[in-house]
Amino acid sequence: MRAIVLKSPNGRAEDLVVADVPEPSAGPGEVVVAVAFGGCNFADTMMHSGTYPHPKGYPIVAGLELSGHVAAVGPGVTGFKIGDRVAAFSEGAGGFAERCVVPAERLIRLPDQIGLDVGAAFPIQSLTAWNILHTVSTTRPGQTILVHAVGGGLGLQVTQLAVMAGARVIGTVGTAGKEQRALDYGATQVVNRTQADFVAAALALTGGKGVDKVVDSTGASILDRSFEAIRTLGHIVSVGEAEGKPYTNLWDRLVPKSLTFTRFHLGHIDFASRQWHDGVDAVVKAIAAGTLKMPIAEIFPFERVADMYARLGSRQVSGKLVLTVQGA
Repeated sequence: MRAIVLKSPNGRAEDLVVADVPEPSAGPGEVVVAVAFGGCNFADTMMHSGTYPHPKGYPIVAGLELSGHVAAVGPGVTGFKIGDRVAAFSEGAGGFAERCVVPAERLIRLPDQIGLDVGAAFPIQSLTAWNILHTVSTTRPGQTILVHAVGGGLGLQVTQLAVMAGARVIGTVGTAGKEQRALDYGATQVVNRTQADFVAAALALTGGKGVDKVVDSTGASILDRSFEAIRTLGHIVSVGEAEGKPYTNLWDRLVPKSLTFTRFHLGHIDFASRQWHDGVDAVVKAIAAGTLKMPIAEIFPFERVADMYARLGSRQVSGKLVLTVQGA
């Protein structure tokens, strides 16, 4: 079968190649998906550059997110049959290939109202956002949440789901032009970090009190400054290090305000738990109803996977990039 193979984590376009690899087979509790589309995430580009190496090592078939149809079911699998429309988060990678093996518990059944392109775009970002707001923290009406990289795929999902929960969002962007979609999706204010001080803006919005929660995917200096913008007993949720790893002074930053800090990874959720199924149900229903929007910025042909990675790495994207594998 055809697959996108990441040969080594050196960040070079020539390390992402279309290759023929053996088709996988389903083991106990697993399902083979005939892949229609793959979703591109910042973690994919970090695996390419070596800043977020995959534990499987290299070479590896790329792709952490996919949609398609069930092609085969392994022993012990119930609830899915050949031909079912599904989406999945494949933590073991392999999604950018014509066939991908996924544990059945990670499959998401897609209703007819959700196209397969959208099916490949939402699992990681929408469900990460939902679990940030409702599993590792509590989001209540009236809270104020500071969301960094609010114009990116995850930021837009956090914004919409936070507003649905009755919270207000102040977001930050590092690139001019990425403010508007977040505002359209319900953010109260968006600050361009290159033009204004987001700490001052957050304190002004909250009457000097500070925000209730920070959702950060940037790390380094942006995360460090965020401690100045949060109230006593607030909660910081870290979900990425796009700018760099957090500084080593976290203890010094947490103690003065009795803050709580979570470093969240979607793969640590118990996929058999009520929390996981509640999140899947809520997100799928909202997308199907049109109340949760998953904007696709561009769909790339299979052979242009390196261009897709470069586009996401440019930090110019507001929305989601999707790779066509076999199409709908």
